Amino acid sequence: MLSVPLIIEKVFKMKILPTFQKNAAMRFIYSIPPFRILLHKIAAAKLYKTFGGHLRFFGIGGAKVDAVVERFLREASFPYAIGYGLTETAPMIAGSNPSQTFFQGIGTAMPEVQVKIDNPDPRTGVGEILVKGENVMQGYYRDPELTKSVFTEDGWFCTGDLGCLDKKNRVIHKGRLKNMIVGASGENIYLEDIESVINNVRGVLESLVLEQKGKLVAMVCLNMEEMEKSYQQMRSSTLQYFIDKKEEWSKQKDEYVDEWNKQKDEWNKYVDNYVKELKVFVNHRLNRFSQIHSVVVVPTPFEKTPTMKIKRYLYS
Repeated sequence: MLSVPLIIEKVFKMKILPTFQKNAAMRFIYSIPPFRILLHKIAAAKLYKTFGGHLRFFGIGGAKVDAVVERFLREASFPYAIGYGLTETAPMIAGSNPSQTFFQGIGTAMPEVQVKIDNPDPRTGVGEILVKGENVMQGYYRDPELTKSVFTEDGWFCTGDLGCLDKKNRVIHKGRLKNMIVGASGENIYLEDIESVINNVRGVLESLVLEQKGKLVAMVCLNMEEMEKSYQQMRSSTLQYFIDKKEEWSKQKDEYVDEWNKQKDEWNKYVDNYVKELKVFVNHRLNRFSQIHSVVVVPTPFEKTPTMKIKRYLYS
């Protein structure tokens, strides 16, 4: 079976993870590694049956896998595998099988494919991933200028992706080159790494970090179902209660409207407080130059490509 990361991420974050966070006792148990691993194995066994019970290979490609989701897959011994490539490379560049996966990495280059890192950072080893091999295209159809722009003078194809090679010469993908910005003091800031931290906050469905006027702004789409559950746990009377009571209270319209407005104000305050706490929580987990300046809540999920990547250009 083949999948993009977003599919398994949604299954985990919307179906599996909420069962481990439904109350304080469960969250405490889940925070203890041995119990977390056990719970992951139990959840994965059910997921395995959902896929027919005979799954041997669950290939993931098209984008980087979220770290928390991959931890679940690894601890649950789920037979996942990672592949990396582009349409221009037909498409595989590097990958692994279920027995060779390693955390937040890709794997070794495919046979007859060469991979090297261009201009690696002296500290991290991260640079642009370059590729050579028979799998690489000859050029873009009737576009020699574009073709010239993606090949080096000695014939290496420039992927536009950031990455590094570990001691075993395995490829580790760090994100898109165009999604890296340089900070005021010359630091490399990886927007996708910031998004990964945000996306693992309870209540967040997905996020997009952009640079605006020299500041980092996080656009966040909230998981409203999860937010409402948390809100309901906080109060005994909820917004939905008043929706259900609308017909019964129709004869007392003024009272209903007043109470409804009161509930809306409380809900808005709840969301505002959540956003403030989100910013503090995320920034405590980021280095100084990667911290977000503000958080903007968007009402609907971001538009995506066929491979389920967010269309960043629509929001920049």
